[in-house]
Amino acid sequence: MKFLAIVALAAVLLAGGAEAATPPSTSTVTVTGTGTITAVPDQASFSFTVQTKATTAAAALGRNATTTHAVIAAVEDAGVAEADIQTSQVSLDPVTSNDGTSIVAFTASDTISVTRLAIARAGAVVDAAVGAGATSVYGPSLALSAQDAIYAKALKAAVAQAKTKAQALADAAGLTLGGVVTMDEGGGVAVPLPYAQGAAKDVTPIEPGTQTVQATVTVTFSLS
Repeated sequence: MKFLAIVALAAVLLAGGAEAATPPSTSTVTVTGTGTITAVPDQASFSFTVQTKATTAAAALGRNATTTHAVIAAVEDAGVAEADIQTSQVSLDPVTSNDGTSIVAFTASDTISVTRLAIARAGAVVDAAVGAGATSVYGPSLALSAQDAIYAKALKAAVAQAKTKAQALADAAGLTLGGVVTMDEGGGVAVPLPYAQGAAKDVTPIEPGTQTVQATVTVTFSLS
């Protein structure tokens, strides 16, 4: 009988120990934070097209090539590095007669793209390209050279906002905010905003405006 009583007592103690070892469920709160940094774009991209019409394909291509080389030389003289100039399209198209029965001429076209162009030089580069023979200009496409660093700042601001929101919720519930359980990064966007900046009156004005770089994070905090 004593042996049975001891076994029964041990079973009770073991059951109690197992129950005590079970960790209590942890409460959490999940919030979304947004961080926004505003900056002035400092780089621009343009495309310049040269188009020539001639009676033969060879003549159209040859004359167009000569003018395109002149445009490239002009933008280089205006301060664009060779590595930032790229041919993006070359085309040759026949021109038919009004009744469409014969080819009467050919139109050759070359398009070059200029990237990582400093905003301060952008207007002068456009004028140089047109002065050298560019017949079409497309752009600008504005960008931030420090995009990654600015986005990192936006991420930090987003996490700070998420923590502030979580703290407010914890305080309202009478709970203590704990550490981060999970964290997910949302998408980042750059949105242009109007911004006035003076430009020399004798060159094509390129106004950089501003861009807001935005980041979002979803963070889950523990509560106790």
